[in-house]
Amino acid sequence: MNSSKTIGMVVKIAFYALIAYFLPVLALVFLVFGIIDVARHKNINGALLKSYFLGNGVLTWLLTPFNLFTDLISSGRNPVMWRPEDFSGEHRKEIDDLLKAFDDNKETIISEIGKQMEGKKRGMVFFKWYDKPGDESIADFNREWKYIKTIGVSVFNAKEATRLHYGPVRVTVRLLYNLNPRKSDDIFLEVDGVKYHWHDDPLIIFDDTVNHRSINGEDWQRFVAFVDVLRPSRFTALQDALVGVVAAFQKVNGIFYTNWTQMKLKGKPAGGAA
Repeated sequence: MNSSKTIGMVVKIAFYALIAYFLPVLALVFLVFGIIDVARHKNINGALLKSYFLGNGVLTWLLTPFNLFTDLISSGRNPVMWRPEDFSGEHRKEIDDLLKAFDDNKETIISEIGKQMEGKKRGMVFFKWYDKPGDESIADFNREWKYIKTIGVSVFNAKEATRLHYGPVRVTVRLLYNLNPRKSDDIFLEVDGVKYHWHDDPLIIFDDTVNHRSINGEDWQRFVAFVDVLRPSRFTALQDALVGVVAAFQKVNGIFYTNWTQMKLKGKPAGGAA
């Protein structure tokens, strides 16, 4: 561990100690919430606990009251991995419609974004961001969506990867749909220690508040549809209000995607670029 990380960890521990001393009830509540939340992982070890409570999972930990509340108002099971059949009715139809829209437009998406990727590690185009319109150059994405909250495309250049990390909130689940799957065991998504290879199934839906990373180990541009979908619930209006809260704190999507170059489909400058 380098000196800056050591100092940062010492500062965090000292801060936690102060909170525990001056606000012991609050500290206990958050400790219990954190334990409940991190226990959703099946592969719990020292490295996971360290990253959750002292590393890049701290924001997810601080948002456990929000996330546990969304668990309470959501319907049925609360799995880490989801399948399309876990959604029904209008909810499922929107997902199917969106996947078809990506299939119908993937050649344009791959061609246009691919032209812009020279010299870049990761690129991101947002057509919709937590209900707010983004790049409107593909008409199929511009309709009114009730359950689809974010529509984007993430592209990794050759030999590019993310580190293990946690999404901040789970009022939605993350849907990833590989637009150009290639048969390779070196291109995969890892969720809670389990590898999911795109050549086995181009569609992966999961709870992104669980520890995960994405790997492109080939000399190949990997294009993935990047979508946030409301979790099934009888309280959709309340979920929409919570999405509004999330959007208010994430006015610029570059805050959470600082390692991506944000782009427009046709190469026009995008706001909030990192």
